[in-house]
Amino acid sequence: MPVDPYILLLLGTVGLAALVPARGTAASVTSGASTAAIAFLFFLYGARLSTREAVEGLRHWRLHVTVLACTFVIFPLLGLAARGLVPVFLTHNLYTGLLFLTLVPSTIQSSIAFTSIARGNVPAAICAGSFSSLAGIVITPLLAAALLGDSGGGFSADSLVKIVLQLLVPFLAGQVLRRWIGGFVTRHKKVLGFVDRGSILLVVYTAFSEGMVRGIWHQVSPLRLGGLLVVEAALLAVMLALTWYGGRALGFGRDDRIAIQFAGSKKSLASGLPMASVLFGAQASLAVLPLMLFHQMQLMVCAVIAKRRSHDALGPAAGPEPAAASRTAVGTATRSG
Repeated sequence: MPVDPYILLLLGTVGLAALVPARGTAASVTSGASTAAIAFLFFLYGARLSTREAVEGLRHWRLHVTVLACTFVIFPLLGLAARGLVPVFLTHNLYTGLLFLTLVPSTIQSSIAFTSIARGNVPAAICAGSFSSLAGIVITPLLAAALLGDSGGGFSADSLVKIVLQLLVPFLAGQVLRRWIGGFVTRHKKVLGFVDRGSILLVVYTAFSEGMVRGIWHQVSPLRLGGLLVVEAALLAVMLALTWYGGRALGFGRDDRIAIQFAGSKKSLASGLPMASVLFGAQASLAVLPLMLFHQMQLMVCAVIAKRRSHDALGPAAGPEPAAASRTAVGTATRSG
């Protein structure tokens, strides 16, 4: 069961913000740099997404509709149902973060990696993850406006304007310029991946620094964090079961059900962190905590499931090769998030 090295970096960044939070002029500089980093992230997302591949993937529309329904309908409904756990298991702020978690899009890289390990429909997983990320740029802010209301750190029409300017406009610019820069982005994918992760670390440092300065971390106790972990484990278990057995009820074959399970039960840390920074402002550090914990949990659980599915596909005579392949692909998944 892998521990994502990137999660360790994120936790290290949180620790740095706790020990040396940005204040005064430094806070203004990091805030401006964080805003620019978010815009650049979504510019790269737009430049990477192949419009042709996305259009071709529409042929398997039933699978993609199923994944989108899991991501943006069933997940939010479960998040709303968790409102009954306040204040016994969750504080109001932790519940807001949990609800936000249920609104963000699915992952791309780790969904593909785990689908590959389990020998499922990899092209479907690629398209499903891409569609979810694309739809999330629009759907997640709209759902947040409808479901979070004033709890989203003063969520208002201004927040929607920020979403458009910081997320949607750079994404569309990347799509428009993909014709000229797509080759460069593909050739330097590894280097730009470091830029991605470095930008997100900057966003996390800025958010948690502001949270430390405002003293909001005094609102969270170890007992509450334990309650949050229990709730998130139950949420993940329900979604894994619904996507697997629901796919069978809808008539999908084994390969498609694997793609549905891994794309429909996961949430994207890479997309969620920048969105939370824009939507929640000073409350972003608490808002992203449930997402960070859920991200690591989903990687660990899905790694085990994917490995078992690979053995199921090959039968008892498969030998040790699938395990070796799974270790390689899990490494890709944990690095990508």
